Amino acid sequence: MRIQHWLPLALAIHVSATSASDKTLTQQLEEKIEQAIIAVEQTPRQQWAYTVSRFENEEGDISQSVERYDPNHESENMWELVSINNNAPTNAQQNAFKAEKLEHSKNGGNSLLIDLRELINLNELEFIASNGEITEIGFPVQIAKLGDDANGKLQGTLRYNEELGFIEKIIVVNNADFSPIFSATISDLKMTFSFTKRQGAILPHQTTLDMKGRFAFFTKIDETSTDTYSGYQYYGEQH
Repeated sequence: MRIQHWLPLALAIHVSATSASDKTLTQQLEEKIEQAIIAVEQTPRQQWAYTVSRFENEEGDISQSVERYDPNHESENMWELVSINNNAPTNAQQNAFKAEKLEHSKNGGNSLLIDLRELINLNELEFIASNGEITEIGFPVQIAKLGDDANGKLQGTLRYNEELGFIEKIIVVNNADFSPIFSATISDLKMTFSFTKRQGAILPHQTTLDMKGRFAFFTKIDETSTDTYSGYQYYGEQH
């Protein structure tokens, strides 16, 4: 009888302790990822020069380019088209490229900027695994540009570097078909964002997109694109 009397209380204490432990872990995850996002937001992106190599394969139509950004130059010359489809660009291609980049920057665009606060739902982080060096965390994803139909159909996973305190990689995949626009259906989507840490700054290393589906039931969607960043140079004040 005594054992039966204390058993419910012991179970209640165990459940309470487990719940408190889970809550503490959740709070720790939120705090770590919040600080990691702040580190990205505080990175002085405009003070870094870099090279970006772009590759795109759209239904077998392959295009490649190499671009260089240098904040030391005048605004109209900060961007340079180094090569296009493995050839030196013509003057017309170079001028069109610079004009497009200048217009993009005037509208607040920055190819180094990823809105992690839109991508990562801090209120729904879920611990997956950790080896002491890397912690994997899952979270639901909502991306406004993909339309309302994508809500609830995208899942994210991030890898957090415990030693250096930054997000190394984010992977977003779909768990069901969705329609971003009328007559288009995406069956397979995978987006990957990887980062590097340099002089305390969190900078992109590579972004990839793999997407398959159908448009208007007849046209096949099969697209792969990769942007790889390299040649970083910092031109801001040294701390």
